[in-house]
Amino acid sequence: MSADILQRIGWRAEALAWDSFQLTFQSMGLEGASAFGSAALRRIGPMTSVHRVARINMQRCFPNASKPELDRLLDRMWDNFGRLVGENPNMRHYRPEVYDERGEIAGEDIVLDLERQGQPYVLVAGHFANWEVMGAAIAKLNLNCNITYRHANNPLVDKRILDSRHAYGIKLLTAKGGVGAKELLLNLKQGMSVALMNDQKMNDGIAAPFFGHDAMTASGPAKMAMRFGAPIVPIGVRRIGGTRFRVTFYEPIPHSTLEDKSAAVLETVTGINKWVENRILEAPEQWFWVHRRWDKAIYRKDAGSSSSTSAGSI
Repeated sequence: MSADILQRIGWRAEALAWDSFQLTFQSMGLEGASAFGSAALRRIGPMTSVHRVARINMQRCFPNASKPELDRLLDRMWDNFGRLVGENPNMRHYRPEVYDERGEIAGEDIVLDLERQGQPYVLVAGHFANWEVMGAAIAKLNLNCNITYRHANNPLVDKRILDSRHAYGIKLLTAKGGVGAKELLLNLKQGMSVALMNDQKMNDGIAAPFFGHDAMTASGPAKMAMRFGAPIVPIGVRRIGGTRFRVTFYEPIPHSTLEDKSAAVLETVTGINKWVENRILEAPEQWFWVHRRWDKAIYRKDAGSSSSTSAGSI
């Protein structure tokens, strides 16, 4: 049997597992699935390898936090992430016509004014609360905005993910990568806005301070915004109780005015990182702590944790 046939069989098996997962959580309803996901991940999460990753990240950001404080934060993190797992198959409950039943939007005049002026902007976001709800809010406001996403390696699963996002109102989605980057540049040139996540490690990015430690950070959003004179508008989401969320648009992050291009990009990216830091400090349990934000060496079992000068206790 050829490798191509085996791959196709594997793709179909993964797609079947995906469909089963989706149907199982959809059958529970939104609230039931959210609660079940919380209970399951609070139990299973601490037994996974990424639990240690999350603890190391928290220790770097909150060096003065005690072990009991970190344990409580980790438990609340798994509560939030488990809820997200249960909620995502039920995102139809956040489509534009019913969004107001469970969602709030603040600061929308910032982007609506820019749209009325015909001014494209770059939305930057982070992995907070249930970040899918930000896309639902963009759809609710009917913004002229292309949203980036990380495509799945399995094309059958990738199509299912795209279809589910289109189902709750997202119109335009572009996969990350070389071709996607060119499409985003063309979008801005043609007057369309773009939305990107900017809180995870990017190996080919630039080293910018994050909680007192340099972290490889994507510079693409800042570079695109500076190239086209587009405002950098942060967008965040907060879980405000159960399956209710508030999506907030923030005042634009200033472009650096430094003459040196590299220094200007670094200063602008640092501003984005600072915005992410502030959102984490507001609700630390709602950030995606299980991502390896810093160098791999930090997460080796023989590596000691480093202190940060940026934050203290939780």
